[in-house]
Amino acid sequence: MEHTQSSTLPASHTLGALAEFLSAELVGDETCLISGIATLAEAQSSQLSFLANNHYLKFLTTTQAGAVILHPDVAADFHGNKLLHPKPYLAYAKLTALFADKPRVAEGVHPSAVVSDRADIHADASIGPHCVVEAGASIAAGAQLGAGSFVGENSQIGQNTVLCANVSIYHGVTVGAECLIHSQVVIGSDGFGFAPDGKGWVKIHQLGGVVIGDRVELGAGTTVDRGALDDTCLSDGVIVDNQVQIAHNVRIGANTAIAAGCAIAGSAIIGSGCTIAGMVGIVGHLTIVDGVHVTAKTLVTKSISKAGSYSSGTPMDESANWRKNAVRYGQLNTLAARVKSLEKLQRDPDAES
Repeated sequence: MEHTQSSTLPASHTLGALAEFLSAELVGDETCLISGIATLAEAQSSQLSFLANNHYLKFLTTTQAGAVILHPDVAADFHGNKLLHPKPYLAYAKLTALFADKPRVAEGVHPSAVVSDRADIHADASIGPHCVVEAGASIAAGAQLGAGSFVGENSQIGQNTVLCANVSIYHGVTVGAECLIHSQVVIGSDGFGFAPDGKGWVKIHQLGGVVIGDRVELGAGTTVDRGALDDTCLSDGVIVDNQVQIAHNVRIGANTAIAAGCAIAGSAIIGSGCTIAGMVGIVGHLTIVDGVHVTAKTLVTKSISKAGSYSSGTPMDESANWRKNAVRYGQLNTLAARVKSLEKLQRDPDAES
């Protein structure tokens, strides 16, 4: 296939068109031309802004934005052009798709790419410079492989999925449609499986694969290990931040979000609609039900069977107070025994004698 270049630059839109796109109520000049999105503090007259946190209400009186997305409850606080929407942050998120400054898309197969003649590359796919696509691999229509990316034997990349530069997809991996895989992501590396033999470690060869659903996003530097026997599975709509470790045979339910720095050990099962905050650790072979929120730096050591918010760890304090409390934490077992003894005496005063 011929390798050509094209680009998509952000366009300008009338405020009326944006209101229709969002199903928002327009108050003001529907012909106002919007060419971008910016914060309330930095926006210019050709840009749109939004208010999703009342902490920034103070900027409504000074913003130079050509229009602002507001919740109807605070509409009276701004006298310029406005789009009224019940969820301003969601409205902003949707509009970013219209103004995204997308990089130039390389169409076809770059001359420097190494593509097996036994790979199935759709005519509308894009294979960038120095990519490698091995035998049996399948690249669907509209898929894009950024420079230096690798797709191993018998792996499948779904329709309109984007692999950014230097992504490594091992053999036997399936990635669904409309996914975004950021740079330095590794999918299908070996799980950490070894058996002791008294002298050292015997490697357990990982015989499973990885199956990733549609509309999944994996942040830069994230690793998803292949399964030991069954596949590691990420369901539709899962979003994962940078530098996350997902071990072998982990299963993650639809639309769960995982923030940066998390580590999920082997065979953990995480339900749908969960949110896992930054630097959470989840030990292996446990189950987390749907609708669970785990706060930052929590260590999850047992299964969670009820939806809700869960935390562990010690919050920040002044160092002097933290040291005192750390000492007291070490005394908790002794204090608990004393309390138990006192409670027993209260119930039976003669017990001491």
